[in-house]
Amino acid sequence: MKNTRHIAGIVAFALALFLGAAAHAQTAQDIVAATDKVRNPSKPFRTVLKLTEYVGGKERDHDSLTVFSKEDPSTRQFRNLVQYVEPARDAGKRVLLDGHSLWFYDPDSKESVRISAQQRLIGQAAVGDILTVNLAADYTASVLATEKIDDATHQPRECWHLELKAANDVATYNRVEYWVEQGTFYPIKGKFYSDSGRLLKILYFRNFAERLGAVRPSEAIIIDAVDSSLATTATFGDYAWQDIPEAWFQRDFLPRLQIK
Repeated sequence: MKNTRHIAGIVAFALALFLGAAAHAQTAQDIVAATDKVRNPSKPFRTVLKLTEYVGGKERDHDSLTVFSKEDPSTRQFRNLVQYVEPARDAGKRVLLDGHSLWFYDPDSKESVRISAQQRLIGQAAVGDILTVNLAADYTASVLATEKIDDATHQPRECWHLELKAANDVATYNRVEYWVEQGTFYPIKGKFYSDSGRLLKILYFRNFAERLGAVRPSEAIIIDAVDSSLATTATFGDYAWQDIPEAWFQRDFLPRLQIK
């Protein structure tokens, strides 16, 4: 009987070692790449994005945008075209991410001007926050810890706590802390820092639902890191696969672009 218990103990110990080694074999970069696949469809698609700004829990402003995204197989990064829908005064305005450059097009002036990913759209949401991006392509990741945190609905989640450092000048933020749920690779929470190291905003993902063949977050809450009464929700809806012509991602084509 003692022999059996001894053997069982050895087997359990060996199994624990094996599982522990398997967990550590998954690199931080692998984890980020896996959560990129949760957030981003693999084929060209479009989605409608509603941004709503809140102050002290009360709505102050909102925008509606259509986002067209297509992955560049050579860089693994997405090209994006954003079309303003609402409010009416902004309808027809566009933002284009073409390679390393961001362009803003105004139909009134018929001109395209270069902008930065940090430029505000509404409330706490910047241009870079609403674009489809593969974080694994723009950041170098490391695992800081594994820990249990509460998600946006106050449910506990077992997560990898990652640190992402900008690997190129395309990255919107210099540094990001990122919590990814173990097992599902769902993105749960992010903290975003400026070049000087200042915490700018805190983001929670929520409302995970089936979208284009996978379960993805359909809403994000972006909270001001200094004043938590200032928040913006980004709600993604009306997902659809879309054949997006290459011409749509050319700056010179923006004035002639006809989007139905």
